[in-house]
Amino acid sequence: MRTIVIGAGPAGLAVAACLKQDGADVAVLERETCVGSSWHRHYDRLHLHSPKWLSYLPGRPMPKDWPRYPSRGQVVEYLEDYAQANGLALLFGVEVTGVAEDGAGWSVTHSGGVERGDVVVFATGLSQRPFLPEWPGQDGFPGPVIHSSEYRNPAPFKGKRMLVVGFGNSGGEIALDLAEAGMPVDIAVRSPVNLLPKELFGRPIQSMGVLQKIFPPRVADAITAPVLRWALGDYTAYGLRRPAKGPVTQIREDGRVPLIDIGTLGAIKAGRITVRPGLEAFEGSIVRFVDGTTGTYDAIVLATGYRVDLRPMLGQARDVLDDRGRPKVCGGPSARKGLYFCAYAASTMGQLGQIRMEAPAIAEDVRQRAAG
Repeated sequence: MRTIVIGAGPAGLAVAACLKQDGADVAVLERETCVGSSWHRHYDRLHLHSPKWLSYLPGRPMPKDWPRYPSRGQVVEYLEDYAQANGLALLFGVEVTGVAEDGAGWSVTHSGGVERGDVVVFATGLSQRPFLPEWPGQDGFPGPVIHSSEYRNPAPFKGKRMLVVGFGNSGGEIALDLAEAGMPVDIAVRSPVNLLPKELFGRPIQSMGVLQKIFPPRVADAITAPVLRWALGDYTAYGLRRPAKGPVTQIREDGRVPLIDIGTLGAIKAGRITVRPGLEAFEGSIVRFVDGTTGTYDAIVLATGYRVDLRPMLGQARDVLDDRGRPKVCGGPSARKGLYFCAYAASTMGQLGQIRMEAPAIAEDVRQRAAG
């Protein structure tokens, strides 16, 4: 059975390996020139927030002598090794522009031509397109305004007054990176936030996942709330707000991942990072916030996340997507025969762990359909 996998990130590699193990003829299309391209671009200090024993892909655990939380460079090394060890057929430098049913299966049009197959799996990841909001007067800001996907390390910003916009995991870690390098840093936090400690009682926070499997999300949140308050303290005293939903409920219902704290909260409590509310407008180098206060900055990092919208590629088959362009079903059969999606939903266990569950499930469904 001919299968086309779109994307050579962790999800695409895992699906391709599982399908190949089942005897499928698999081709992986990747618009960049390497596997795991987003991991190549991430900021230098990044480490996995989930431990290595929860973060490997099907059939190949991470090396035992690696640290509990592997670095960005180690993840890149792991993905390259995974592709080589599984002998995957990878076609780099081709950008998919359309996927359509053609009567005998599926046709995938890309910048290098057309591929045809019985099965197509989308595995382009959650970091598809940087989201770049705009505010009144932003064009008049004299300094650099970059997305977090462009940030590597503090070196280019030495001596500058910094504003980080967004308090997800990238925003929190980049703010900490800048503060540890001695820069004055403010972080703009528009919405209420859930925080989780990286570890509890010496164990990774993901080890509490058993509660999430036993209880409904709101019950799991109620059980863990007292422990989290004890571990984190009252962070509302520092300008942050708690949401009405707990972290597990927020992931399940809204697809929003809580911030895994690696030291950002401590830096806020120590006054090395100042929390500001959401942005309202720019006035030259001055930023006005929604509460009427202002701040003057030399550079801004927008840790405002990414958007996934697969509608332009799917044309007539876009009924498998929601109104935002995200798949309605991941890790299993969609409403269209032979069309699958892997790892487009946030997970309490981390994306690599989620991929390890979804990729074999997709391969198994493909195998059963081929046999039946």
